[in-house]
Amino acid sequence: MKHPLVSVIIPNYNYGPYLPQALDSVLAQAYPHVEIVVVDDGSQDESESIIRSYGNRVRSINQKNQGVSAARNRGARESTGELLAFLDADDVWLPAKLERQVELILCDPEIGLVHCGIEEINSEGTSLRTFLDGMQGWVSREMLRFNRSVIIASGSTALVPRRTFEAVSGFDPKLSTSADWEFCYRVASRQRVGFIPEPLVKYRIHGSNMHANIRLMEHDVLVGYAKAFSTDDPELFAIRRQCYARIHLVLAGSYFRAGQPYDFARHALRSIWYAPGNFTRVLGFPVRWLQRQVEVDASHPPAKKVSDPHL
Repeated sequence: MKHPLVSVIIPNYNYGPYLPQALDSVLAQAYPHVEIVVVDDGSQDESESIIRSYGNRVRSINQKNQGVSAARNRGARESTGELLAFLDADDVWLPAKLERQVELILCDPEIGLVHCGIEEINSEGTSLRTFLDGMQGWVSREMLRFNRSVIIASGSTALVPRRTFEAVSGFDPKLSTSADWEFCYRVASRQRVGFIPEPLVKYRIHGSNMHANIRLMEHDVLVGYAKAFSTDDPELFAIRRQCYARIHLVLAGSYFRAGQPYDFARHALRSIWYAPGNFTRVLGFPVRWLQRQVEVDASHPPAKKVSDPHL
């Protein structure tokens, strides 16, 4: 059986505390035909000495800070594998991850990307929850509808043939938080996607995750939508309003939970303009918030006041 070389591209920016776990998880893969390329994107921490401690097992590329997309693209350009796998420096792979994915892509060479389930962990590595609800097949329309998970945590789960990566010109360096979503959409609009419903990646949630920046997410996803819908494809035109109504509703909800009422209203009104039926869904945000507050107050009654400060 053919054993193609997998180039593992790890973009890193000040993730020294997590980087050894990421590197060790790649070195522990059951699939042995791997090269590791870490692109250090201008880190100011101990990352350089950590990478150096791995010797010739890890190839290091240093560059001035240019963002995660530029780092991934450079790693892909300077690597040699027939297959490209991406791993964020704060995440961890389980040993069977590459083996299961390579097996699937060898069985069906028409697949343009393989992803897998994830286990979310916190900064200390404690398990939070598991996601196994990814999709496979022709999934680009579902990605635009934004109604459910389609391609899960692709920045650390995706395995892509080099020819596919080059055909879509890699990641868009103008994007950051949604660059992986937009890249996967371009792949999924050309080729089928494969999915392994097993939690083969530990995806770390912590305060410095890029996806916590709603303003960046708004910019990136709307740029991605503009690119996706800049076509005369009648099937895409038919779902355009529906998709924009949904993404503005998602953004409205994100701003509402972040306590930013102006931005909540801005996207809520746009969602209603695209789909007037979303009016009741928009009203649901404050209603659900009030319900949660009532539940919290009921479960935590106020302490009794004590008149004598010495008691």
